Amino acid sequence: MLELTSLSAATARSIRVVLTDIDDTLTDHGRLPAAAYAALEALHEAGLLVVPVTGRPAGWCDLIARQWPVDGVVGENGALWFRYDEAAHRMQRVYRRSAEERADDEARLRTIASAALAAVPGTAIAADQPFRTTDLAIDYCEDVPPLDHTAAARVVQVFEAHGATAKISSIHVNGWYGEHDKLTTSLGMLRDAFGIDGSRERDRIVFVGDSPNDAPMFGHFANAVGVANVRDFADRMTHLPGYVTTARGAAGFVEFASRLIALRAA
Repeated sequence: MLELTSLSAATARSIRVVLTDIDDTLTDHGRLPAAAYAALEALHEAGLLVVPVTGRPAGWCDLIARQWPVDGVVGENGALWFRYDEAAHRMQRVYRRSAEERADDEARLRTIASAALAAVPGTAIAADQPFRTTDLAIDYCEDVPPLDHTAAARVVQVFEAHGATAKISSIHVNGWYGEHDKLTTSLGMLRDAFGIDGSRERDRIVFVGDSPNDAPMFGHFANAVGVANVRDFADRMTHLPGYVTTARGAAGFVEFASRLIALRAA
């Protein structure tokens, strides 16, 4: 991971898309500071395509797509993407699993929820679970007394024992059925909504994140950026970002946005 000061003006000027995680990347302790929101708006006004890519639920994604200065949102760790068409006053919603598959998944995930809570005392169903359409989120340090990463790893084992995929974020363990993840759905959205080949043009796309569920994004996008708290997970990640900020969380995102915009104007 190179210091963000290593990012060159030539690279910055080539960027056309900014993808970003939300929790502990745009937020601090669950809050979205005004400076981070303003940084999103500044990136958008600079002519960049801006898309949050998050583990948060569909219900939150509907609001984000409508009200934030962004061009769309990928939610539930790649289970869906939403884009609000302002001209048509219409929300475009794309799901990676059919309605029938999601209904079947829900029943299987309920079984996993009971098993996970029994296996790892102190965990809880995430408070945002009622607003999810596809995955199950087990809280290990958002609204419960924080548990260590060993506890989160045990929750992953429960999901995997039931044949589900599971990823650890900075606050939850998210599990689901299906082949999707943040990367595959981000690439699909870029292709279908904006005509961008996210593999051929990967060097023109930046992803900003902080935790293990961001590892596929870090591995795909060479110019990915980690806010400083990514170092907390460095020994548990298969891929690390190319660059890292000095500041943690929201301040790190502001640091990234300010440098990208300044370099593009240089």
